[in-house]
Order: sequence, then structure tokens, then C-alpha cells
Amino acid sequence: MNKTLLALIFGLVPLVAAAGGNHAGHDMQHSGMAGMHSEGHASAAGQPGEQAKVNRTIEVTMDDNMRFNPGLITVKAGETIRFFVKNVGKTQHEMVIGTADELKEHAEMMRKMPGMQHAEPNMVTLAPGKRGGVVWQFSKAGQVDFACLIPGHMEAGMKGLITVE
Repeated sequence: MNKTLLALIFGLVPLVAAAGGNHAGHDMQHSGMAGMHSEGHASAAGQPGEQAKVNRTIEVTMDDNMRFNPGLITVKAGETIRFFVKNVGKTQHEMVIGTADELKEHAEMMRKMPGMQHAEPNMVTLAPGKRGGVVWQFSKAGQVDFACLIPGHMEAGMKGLITVE
């Protein structure tokens, strides 16, 4: 096994244990972006936000038509957003925030390990009918992507775009 895979496996053990159970109603912490935020590191997509600094809440639904509603979101640079996410479908879905490259890299990892459980602050994974959230701070102007990285979902069109003004 290579060092990255071992680090990922050992890094996920405590996160998987902490991620068990029903997550509705509290801050989501789900993992898997190849260590993207495992030590609080920011990416070009922004960084985990603080509950106390939330500027506004945006409601997002996920469905079995492999779509997010809304699929296009506009925020301001420096703004901390609470995404209130609901899975209205009959299959598991997730919302993962990241750069296009980060999402593609993680999607490839998910295809190689489809049963992988993960917990990172930039994502929420929800069973059918469940609700959860992500608190995210957008640090600079540009475009940030989000997608469902369950194998086949992003490829079927389950992705969206956040414009940071």
C-alpha cells in the first residue's frame, strides 16, 4: 500500500466512528477529500466556516433526477454560508464543495472504493429523506463547484456551481 492510502485509512478510522448515527440538526463533518481539510487547511474553494459567523442560510435539495436545487448559487467573498441540505430522493446522495480538480480526484477515489465512508467539513452525505448541513466560508471571488460524488451521480449531472462575487 502506498503512504497516501495508509494515511487515508488511518485518518478515517476516528472520523467514521464519529460520523455514525443520524446527523440531522447539527453541524455535519463528513470526510474523504484526500485530506483536503483534515487539518483545517483551506482550499481554493474556501474553508470550513464557524457556526457563530454564519451570514445566511441557503436551502438545497438533492433528488433522484441527479440534480441539486438550486444548481447555481451566488455568494459574496468572505461570506460564511450554512447550507441546509435535504435529500428528497429514494437513494443516498451527498453535497461536496470543492474545486473542480478536488471533486474529480475524490470522485475517482470513490469509484475505486465505492463503500468508503467519509467525513469532512466540506460535505454532507444523507440517506433518503434526511437533512443535514455544511457551514462554509468562501474566502475569495471566483467559482466553486459542488457535486454528489457517489459513483455515477456526478456523471449523470448531479453537480452545481457557486459564484463568489
